Amino acid sequence: MILETLDTRRKALKINLDENIYGTFAEIGAGQEVARNFFTAGAASGTIAKTMSAYDMTFSNEIYGLEESGRYVSKSRLEKMLNHEFALLGERLCSVEYQSRTFFSFADTVTTLNYNKSNDPHGWLGIKFQLEPCGPSNTIIFHVRLLDNDATLQQNVLGILGVNLVYAAFNYHQEPKRMIESLADNLSTGSVEIDLISVNGTAFTDLNEVLVNLYLIQKGFSSAAIFTPNAGVVQAKDYMYKQHIMILRTRFNQKTKPDFELFSHAVTQYKAYLEISDVELITMAELTLNNMMEKAESDDNELLDRVARRAKDITEMGHAVIISNFNRHNKLARYLAKCKPKSVAITTNIANLKHIFLSENYGANYTNELLAYISDLFSGNVKLLTYPFRDIKNKVIVTTKNLVVSPEAKPLFDFLIQNKYILDIEEIKELENK
Repeated sequence: MILETLDTRRKALKINLDENIYGTFAEIGAGQEVARNFFTAGAASGTIAKTMSAYDMTFSNEIYGLEESGRYVSKSRLEKMLNHEFALLGERLCSVEYQSRTFFSFADTVTTLNYNKSNDPHGWLGIKFQLEPCGPSNTIIFHVRLLDNDATLQQNVLGILGVNLVYAAFNYHQEPKRMIESLADNLSTGSVEIDLISVNGTAFTDLNEVLVNLYLIQKGFSSAAIFTPNAGVVQAKDYMYKQHIMILRTRFNQKTKPDFELFSHAVTQYKAYLEISDVELITMAELTLNNMMEKAESDDNELLDRVARRAKDITEMGHAVIISNFNRHNKLARYLAKCKPKSVAITTNIANLKHIFLSENYGANYTNELLAYISDLFSGNVKLLTYPFRDIKNKVIVTTKNLVVSPEAKPLFDFLIQNKYILDIEEIKELENK
């Protein structure tokens, strides 16, 4: 069944005409773009109790409190805005005429493109809402990257996103896939990336947090999602900015289980190489789906459930998890580079390393393709740590020292080895017994 997609004005108008929905809009950083859509749709007095924008930091701190991190475009700031504004609704609108209303507070904190186009436009949007008068509150929060190359276009995108969120909260909360899909209604392809969504409340009791973020990957809103043992889903840059990162790459459908014992050995070696302590290194397991999400049917809940369970198993082992569609190392490296970590180590086996440097695995422009691949992979302070392989037939352990690669690639391969872009994982005693 093809569902009708309402335009932005009609969505805002339908909310405005619903006499049971009433709330506030608090927006920081890009104007009151969301509230403006509700005002221009008409009948806004039936929905809007208050709108505000606290641009001055002193004013903002007086209203919502200080941010210890000093960052105001953050999830922490958004949550403070939502909680403060929602609490005010209950405190100030307690007379009989409001007893049949379901309250909501919408908030966003966003930075759009600056004049010099030198910043990273992104933001947090959220809504805290009731589904019945005097009922419990529910929350939807998501993080966006604004991709248009013009601040005015980005402001327009923000306004549409906000309307979509308010409409989805009240109309699609029981259909999580539809709820997420509708966030991009009336937006052009390539204007926004949604890389995290978090839901909370009785309306979402049975909704798995991993699962809801897998929908983002399936729908093409994001290429990856990150989950941690203690904090659940996290925003990539918040988690990895100026950190040392080490990643065990695994495929969701691989036949053998990931060897976390060998990974632990590699972690020990990498910490010694960098001369850092345990607390200075974040270890992560990447669960790459190799584009399985795109090939799967839109209602393939079994696949999504299995991926979610696998991610849960890994986080319970104490590792963070990246669920991604990256089938090659360079795509992962490009994604990580946006987060600006101090360093990145990616573990791989010697067979995969050989695959990279064999000409038969590329097209006619082998050398150009290989150079582009290597440039992507190593431009962000990335190291490849390679596990050796025991060649039983030839009775030899294969490492970078005796690996055979295509003649055309040999000088580049030697350069990377000599300058320690590629490192052998050494002294693995377990290998001797395999």
